[in-house]
Amino acid sequence: MRTTLKRGAVALCALAPGLLPLDASAHAVVGDRVFPATMAVDDPGVGDEFNLQYSHTKLPDNNGNDMNVNTVSYEWDKLITKNLAFSVASDYVSQNSPDGNAKGWDDVTLGIKYLVYANPRHEFMASVGLLATLGGTGAKAIGNSFSTFTPTVYFGKGFGDLPASLGYLRPLAITGTIGPNLTTASSDQGPNSLGWGLTVQYSIPYLQQQVKDLGLPQPFANLIPVVEFPMSTCTAGACAGQTTGTINPGVLWINRYGQFGIEAQIPVNRATGTHTGILVQAHIYFDDVFPNSLGKPLF
Repeated sequence: MRTTLKRGAVALCALAPGLLPLDASAHAVVGDRVFPATMAVDDPGVGDEFNLQYSHTKLPDNNGNDMNVNTVSYEWDKLITKNLAFSVASDYVSQNSPDGNAKGWDDVTLGIKYLVYANPRHEFMASVGLLATLGGTGAKAIGNSFSTFTPTVYFGKGFGDLPASLGYLRPLAITGTIGPNLTTASSDQGPNSLGWGLTVQYSIPYLQQQVKDLGLPQPFANLIPVVEFPMSTCTAGACAGQTTGTINPGVLWINRYGQFGIEAQIPVNRATGTHTGILVQAHIYFDDVFPNSLGKPLF
């Protein structure tokens, strides 16, 4: 029974990793632009930060029954140098299904990310990284016996360089990621896939500070409406060519020391699921809260 639950979750997560909040991390600053730490599609920044998220969704298990999945996830990012960061992350997962229940820690994910380019004038930045989810490090009912390696490219582009005549479009920004998920398992256990995602953001703080001060009160003055599109395309096995994922409309409230956020998770097709989930985030910027100690680069 526990094996059935585990395999059902593994198969779906291989198809649609965007359903669970595995990879939220550092906020990013380039010129006048702040890219917030989005919840499902990682931003291009590196920093000293801690992210905590809660997710609730319903997924189909191996027998087609709805399975309630509640997840509490964490990620800690630590700067090695000002452009290079290391991360460690995991999730505590509770699965409840008519066929049985399972709970425990998922496998540990280690990451490394390097900021390779930043252009303040055009509010553009790009990073490269590698995530390694280590099989066998989580509970048997939740984690996998195989490992997954994901080399990833991250980018962010703000539109603050638009002409003054398009001033109300200047707070817009997009970020995105792309990278293959390469497993050490056979294709029926953990099929390889291409993970890709995009976010569209509209920064009210940018509007107030760089375009026109509308005199908005708190908390509205610090809000960033966002829509995320975390997607995955299976590249091997019986699911080859199938794309799954969610559309996540939501809002982030951001200040100098951290941010809070909430998003819906709307499946893009029946292969992803039929129920809307929710993501809730609390995020602390250690590099701003403790700039001379905990948030300081190692070198």
